[in-house]
Amino acid sequence: MYNGRRSMAYKGVRLMTVLRAGVAGAGVFGVYHANKYKEAEAAGLVRFVGIYDLEKSRAEVAAEKLGVKAFGGDEFEAFLAELDVITVAVPAFAHAQVALKALAAGVHTYVEKPLAITVEDGDAMVALAAEKGVVLACGHQERAVFEAMGLYAVPERPLRMEAVRNGTISTRNLDVSVVLDLMIHDLDLGLTLAAGEAGGIEVSARFRQEAGYTAVGADEVSAEVKFDDGFVATFAASRMAEARERTMRLVYPSGEVFIDLLNRKFENGTPFDLNPDFAQADIARDPLGTSVFRFLDMVAGQRDKPLATGAEALKALCLALAIDDAVSGKDAV
Repeated sequence: MYNGRRSMAYKGVRLMTVLRAGVAGAGVFGVYHANKYKEAEAAGLVRFVGIYDLEKSRAEVAAEKLGVKAFGGDEFEAFLAELDVITVAVPAFAHAQVALKALAAGVHTYVEKPLAITVEDGDAMVALAAEKGVVLACGHQERAVFEAMGLYAVPERPLRMEAVRNGTISTRNLDVSVVLDLMIHDLDLGLTLAAGEAGGIEVSARFRQEAGYTAVGADEVSAEVKFDDGFVATFAASRMAEARERTMRLVYPSGEVFIDLLNRKFENGTPFDLNPDFAQADIARDPLGTSVFRFLDMVAGQRDKPLATGAEALKALCLALAIDDAVSGKDAV
């Protein structure tokens, strides 16, 4: 995808260098990100230093497969001292704790979604990145799919959006509600299309009832969000569905678009020239890679912004938490 060294803008100094990269979190997503840094290393963009996990044994397993160093326990500050860029892929409840340490150390930081689990932490992360003059990006990678379709070039604003994102029963990501786990993808996409500010919210929710099952927040949520410019968006997300489903319907003044995100196809009932082969576009075939490489591009001074900035991710977080608050403020069934 890329080759050669590039000029990096770091703390006001431009120099030809290779970025030193690392990943915090040796779970599934941490390894995904580590593999992208290995690709970037092969392209000459980074030197992949290593992977950190609170449980060093987990980091060691991943590091051995990747051919890098393992860090764990109280070695995080030593790990940061060797880095220019980091991906934070620890459990969501620890995103802010880890990212704030990285930002304070002047390390450019990419955080998996959600940015944080409280607005206060999200605000602190955005403010600290600005203070330190470093990049803060977030993993809202499905923006790459919308971009590949051509939706961001449509000259009309949608009147309505209907998004469904259902997953089957899993033991992953139970440290947050289904809103912060799954729905937040579609909340972010909706915000990229909306011109107004989110206003009234109506919700319904269900909790999984099963002996021995514990999770933070609701497991199935439907929400209608009305924006002050008349745009209406409905979101449904479940982590206890019988089958996976990821669909979206966009209603424009001149027609509708129906998107099947799982099968990577859509029906275009508008006059707009959308890309029917979007799934074959490089940015859509590997949205995670697109997101990581754009982050690196911005750090290197080759791009004005990452796929999703920290400030943009904070807007999605605020809406997600407003929906969670609405759920907790009524009787969920």
